[in-house]
Amino acid sequence: MGTYPKEMQESIERVEATRPARLAAQPARLTLPEQEALLQGFHPDHRAEGKRKLRVGPSWGDPVPHELADLLEAYPLLDPGAVDVTKPDCDVDVLVVGGGGAGTVAALWAHRSGIPAERILIATKLRHGDSNSIMAQGGIQAADKPHDSPAIHYLDVLGGGHFTNDPRLVRALVEDAPEIIRWHEDLGVMYDKAPDGTMSTIHGGGTSRKRMHSAKDYTGLEILRVLRDEARSRGIPVLEFSPAVELLTDAHNQVVGAVLWNLETSEYTVVKAKATVLATGGWGRLHIQGFPTTNHYGATADGLVLAYRAGAKLRDLDAVQYHPTGAAYPDQLVGLLITEKVRGLDAQPLNRLGELFVHPLEPRDVESAAFIRECAPPEKGGRGLGVTTPTGMIGVWLDTPMVDMIHGKGTFQRALSSIYRMYVRFDIDPTKEPILVYPTLHYQNGGVVIDEHGWTGIAGLYAAGEVEGGVHGKNRLMGNSLLDYNVFGRRAGIAAAGWAKKAAPASPTLAHVERYVGELKAAGVPPTRRAPLLLPEYRGERALARMVDLL
Repeated sequence: MGTYPKEMQESIERVEATRPARLAAQPARLTLPEQEALLQGFHPDHRAEGKRKLRVGPSWGDPVPHELADLLEAYPLLDPGAVDVTKPDCDVDVLVVGGGGAGTVAALWAHRSGIPAERILIATKLRHGDSNSIMAQGGIQAADKPHDSPAIHYLDVLGGGHFTNDPRLVRALVEDAPEIIRWHEDLGVMYDKAPDGTMSTIHGGGTSRKRMHSAKDYTGLEILRVLRDEARSRGIPVLEFSPAVELLTDAHNQVVGAVLWNLETSEYTVVKAKATVLATGGWGRLHIQGFPTTNHYGATADGLVLAYRAGAKLRDLDAVQYHPTGAAYPDQLVGLLITEKVRGLDAQPLNRLGELFVHPLEPRDVESAAFIRECAPPEKGGRGLGVTTPTGMIGVWLDTPMVDMIHGKGTFQRALSSIYRMYVRFDIDPTKEPILVYPTLHYQNGGVVIDEHGWTGIAGLYAAGEVEGGVHGKNRLMGNSLLDYNVFGRRAGIAAAGWAKKAAPASPTLAHVERYVGELKAAGVPPTRRAPLLLPEYRGERALARMVDLL
């Protein structure tokens, strides 16, 4: 059985023995009280020791994970006196900070709204496209079939977010969704289709209708391939390896650009802008509560830090999305995403006895809590029925051979080709043997407070994509992240363009940074703490230490 050691093979035999009965039965869904009990007992968000209340800033008193609090309650990397921000190196109408999906969409729609390409600048930390957006696998939701509607999609999103979402943002999300798919098709995104040309759609966790559109299991790559090409063909300038280290404000407290730091030359670039769109992505590389992550290397919460210092409010950052199916074996794959589409195609999660212990498509937070309960030892209230690897990691089986058994031979390789290639490199054939999974840090549910146009409440500052909060409440459903960045990237780009046409920014300053430093000093924050993080630090740490120690 591939590279699985003997002790794991014994468990696989039990999986195979129970498979005929599981193929013939429909798993039951949890009731709402059962879901809530599971979350309270085992989801990491409910570990009080994992977070603390902020002592400074506009969201003072709100609980956030320690890893984020350490960055929000931190002194700037940039010495306000070290750079003359009154003499910009670059002057544009719209500055987009972040070159992933949201940033690229915002730039495209700012251009479509009448801003000349040369008056737009995308500044990104790594290369254009390096982002969580391009790594997304499973799909994008849109209610564009006769059996569905935006109203039903709306109810699914609210339920998945435990009714803590901003209803205005959810309405914008679901109503814009069909138009986003049509736009993608016009641009050339190649979604999966039936032989008659109709869109192929499947279920995602927590959805009541099949509305997941996908391009095999590299949907994010396909969408961003097309969006990035469109931005290049329109001639929109991109400054790579240049993360923002501080926003600029003027005497009227408007955001009027940013200071960038060139990672290659170690030089500052001061960009003055009439409107600024934050599209910096999420925080996976903070490894909240020690979890491994699916996120790209630059996901270090920079946008939250910069927006917070400028006076933007934050919300729902006490809720972290752990994707239930992160790879747990072999060690080289730990934390990498195993798309929910695998479960959408009927693969089942099983414990070491081969028992189906939870419905495969519960909302992600509930599913993750069930996985953790199954693996946790009895002395911690768990069932102790996880599968242990030779290096001491623990996980549950995902019975991937069921995909071909139910949908026909070749389905897995056709619909999940990147997952298939991921495992056969290690002599594991997911069409013949199950794979081991465990929750991995995947998404930042909350973020900067925005309105339905992406406005942060601060003149000249907009936000889109994973950096903003309110769309998903306390838990995001599968397929709504790709939709989120398209919907609010578009809306923020249009709104930023509208503001830029009438804005009259005064001379740039760093006065807001100086005020924030004063708050930090008053709160007794140690001066050794600095932010934004920009890039994570891994030297001197065992790669597997996080996941081994979780339980």
